[in-house]
Amino acid sequence: NDPLFWIHLNVDYPFNLKGILYFPKLKHELEVTEGEVKLYNNQVYVADNIKEVIPEFLLLLKGVIDCPDLPLNVSRSFLQQDKNVIKISKHIVKKVSDKLVNVFTNQRENYESFWDDIQIFIKYGCLRDESFYEKIKEILIFKDLNGKYLTLKEYMEQCKETHENKIYYVNNENEQSQYINIFKENNLNAVILNCSIDNHFITLLERENPNLSFLRIDSDISDILKNTEDSDDNDEKIKELFKEILKDKIEEVKVESLKNEEITALITVSEQSRRMIEMSRMYGNMDMAAMFKEEKTLVINRNNKIIKNILTMENEDNKNL
Repeated sequence: NDPLFWIHLNVDYPFNLKGILYFPKLKHELEVTEGEVKLYNNQVYVADNIKEVIPEFLLLLKGVIDCPDLPLNVSRSFLQQDKNVIKISKHIVKKVSDKLVNVFTNQRENYESFWDDIQIFIKYGCLRDESFYEKIKEILIFKDLNGKYLTLKEYMEQCKETHENKIYYVNNENEQSQYINIFKENNLNAVILNCSIDNHFITLLERENPNLSFLRIDSDISDILKNTEDSDDNDEKIKELFKEILKDKIEEVKVESLKNEEITALITVSEQSRRMIEMSRMYGNMDMAAMFKEEKTLVINRNNKIIKNILTMENEDNKNL
C-alpha cells in the first residue's frame, strides 16, 4: 500500500541524524501490525524498532534512521540513560507532530483522507505523551453525522446555540440509528467515535478542557428535542404504571413532552455508568464490570398517541374498580 505521508530527518546539531520515516496505509484498525524502523550507526546495522528511540505509539512507522550518535550498546538500561537517545526520541516526535500540523494547515483535504487510518495512533500518542498532545491538539478532527470532518473548536462553534459545551457522539451507527435520525430531524449534530480507545481519549479531552463534556447520543435527551410544556398531572400515574411493569429493569422513569409525537419512548443510559463498565471490560476486569450496572432511564413521550391511549385505558379501569 502507498505511504500516507513521509517524514524526512536531517540533523547536524546537537546530534547527527539522517533518515526517512513513513506511515503505511491500513485497511482497517484490526490490521495493526508493528512497523519496521531499521536503525544504523554510520551505515552499520544496529537493530529494529528500539522503543527508546521510536516511541511506542509511533511503532507503526516504517523507515530507516542512520545516527552516528546512537550507541552500539542497545541494552534497555543503557539506552534509557543515554542523553542523545532521549534527544533523538523527542526530535522524532516533534518531526511527526510538525508534519501533521503542516499537512492539516496546507493540505487539509489530504489530511482528512488519511485521518481514519492514523487516528488510533494519534489518539494513543496523546494519551502517552503530553508534549505530543500539546503540539497537535488543535488539529484533532472528528467525523460528524454528515461525513464532514470538524475540529473540536469548529464543532463547538457550530453547536453553541443548541448544546453549548456538550459534545454528543455516536459509537455504533446501527445501534444508535434511532437517535441519529432524531438528531438529524432537529438539525442537531454529533461526532462519530468508534475507535477502540475513544473512551480513554475523551476522558483525556475532558480533563484538558474542564468546561467540555462528552455525552453519547443516547445518554440524555437534549432540551431542543423537548417542548417547553410544564409537567402534566398524569405524569406520576404514567411513571408508576411503567415502574410497576418494568420493576428493576429500569433505574428511572421520566415523562417528557417530545416534539416528535411519533416517538413512544426512548431509553437513555447514564454516561458515567456505561463508561465505567466499558473501561473495566477493556482492561479485562470482568469481575469489576459485573459490579457496575448500566443506569438506564425510560423516557416516555406524553405527546404520543399510544401513551395517551394507555393512560385513558388505565383511567377507565380505575373507574370501573
